[in-house]
Amino acid sequence: MKTNQAQLWIIDRLKRFNRTVGRIINAIEVSILVFCVATLAVLLIVNVFARTFFQSIYFAEEVATFLVILMTFTGVSYAVRKARHIRMGAFLDAMPPKLEKAFIIIISLISAMVMAIMAWASWEYLLNAMSQKHMTPALRVPKWTFYVIIPIGFGLACIQYLRTVLKNFVEPDPWQSPDQKSEYEDETIPGGTS
Repeated sequence: MKTNQAQLWIIDRLKRFNRTVGRIINAIEVSILVFCVATLAVLLIVNVFARTFFQSIYFAEEVATFLVILMTFTGVSYAVRKARHIRMGAFLDAMPPKLEKAFIIIISLISAMVMAIMAWASWEYLLNAMSQKHMTPALRVPKWTFYVIIPIGFGLACIQYLRTVLKNFVEPDPWQSPDQKSEYEDETIPGGTS
């Protein structure tokens, strides 16, 4: 009896930990993505008007490049958390739930390892870029500042895959991601018969 209570207590703590980590990462990801999209839109619109009526904003291209890199590598983690990454959905949907869960765990562990390797490789690349001391032409900031988000984005994606594994260990149903339960969705075809 005590073993079951201890197991339930551990599972409850793991669920709370997973939710807390998810909320923190979600707040960071959403804030970055909203900021980047809004800033990029304003910057490009203002630059079009400036180029048409006055003179182009000299740093617009560099800032836009940085924002796109920031959105891309923040979006990697966001896509994993929302199960919007490339996956074999039809293959998994055809499996019984227990086998599907086992495959999701295996795939998530392998994906977490790949993201960890990519984070490490991009960290090495960042260190190399830092040692070269190149500056951007317009803003005159170190070029490596553009690459800081790359290992962070891969690291966050690794964490999301590990959260998926944890979610599948503590929940009875299979989960494609920490936020997305595995459910087969029938598509309705407009004009089709039911």
